[in-house]
Amino acid sequence: MARRVLKTFLVLALTLVVAIGGYVGYVAVRSAQPVTLPAPTGASPVGRTTAEWTDHASVDPLAPQPGMPRELSVWLWYPASLDPGAQPAPYAPGLWAGLRLGGPVGLAETGFDHVHDHAFADVPVAAGRFPVVVLEPGLGFAAPQYTAMAESLASKGFLVAGGTPTYSANLTVLNGRPWSTTEAGNPRSFDASDFHAGQAQADGDRLVDVWAADARFAANQLATLDATGRFAGHVDTANTVYIGHSFGGAAALEACRTDQHCAGAADLDGTQYGPVVHTGPARPMLLVASENSCVTGTCPTPSTDSATARTLLSASTGPIWCYRLDGATALTITNAYLTAFVDHVAHGRSEALLSSRQSPYPEVEVQRTGS
Repeated sequence: MARRVLKTFLVLALTLVVAIGGYVGYVAVRSAQPVTLPAPTGASPVGRTTAEWTDHASVDPLAPQPGMPRELSVWLWYPASLDPGAQPAPYAPGLWAGLRLGGPVGLAETGFDHVHDHAFADVPVAAGRFPVVVLEPGLGFAAPQYTAMAESLASKGFLVAGGTPTYSANLTVLNGRPWSTTEAGNPRSFDASDFHAGQAQADGDRLVDVWAADARFAANQLATLDATGRFAGHVDTANTVYIGHSFGGAAALEACRTDQHCAGAADLDGTQYGPVVHTGPARPMLLVASENSCVTGTCPTPSTDSATARTLLSASTGPIWCYRLDGATALTITNAYLTAFVDHVAHGRSEALLSSRQSPYPEVEVQRTGS
């Protein structure tokens, strides 16, 4: 989360969620009209299940009470094998219907039953072994709000694990109860009304370490699932790609830095925090910026955010792709570049979209292509 961007967090968050499909759900509840999320373009039908995992080796520094273990709600999207009894997976079942983008609950909201996705609930996994994609939401958001992106990747042969950052998200559901933010999990210094650059930097560096640990824990849990249960024999544990939006993008880069199984990391419009800024990831990295963002090291007005990004770029030793995009087709474009990147780093396939200096999308400014 950029120090400059933090001052206009809600506006940017709404803009960026357009690019990842969450805003379409917001429009749906605003209008109370049935809306179907963009259909996945891959060959596989998509299954979805949920899990609650406890990291007993970690004391949660964000919890409202000391000494609690870190618990995560994780949504899993995967290539599926459908049977005649397959049932659609609701967009936000049960207590997850309380999801919101910000502001008071009930602000022009009805229910997420008007939003229709394309996944099927708890169906068998398709034949094959699938690379892991760990998806980190932006600050305040939850994994279900990234359904369009997750379904797109799953339909193309990836096992996507979306973890909702407990006590940082406006809502997560654990043990049959809804949980909101704590001061430690969503610091006051990130709020435009109480912004302080130095404190926000310190809080960001502290928080990104927790989120990166969550991402690595999710990847490790999937490795254990490769032995038993629904995903036995289906998890390619040697290939993990970390992706994230906004603050989750910073966490994805930091998680990749410290995971020997990381094949690459993608930061979707997130200012970078933590040790990765100065050491860089040794793996391939994708940075996608919105129109006025500085996360790729260039922006209309130089700022501390662009300086942070340039430090990261200078320290990184792996290939780097940087793009700036804008426009109403942002979701389509983001999914195209993200899929090309994940496919390239996980499978080693040559991707023309990544190697070209001229994008087929007029809304995209190509800034760096793997150098």
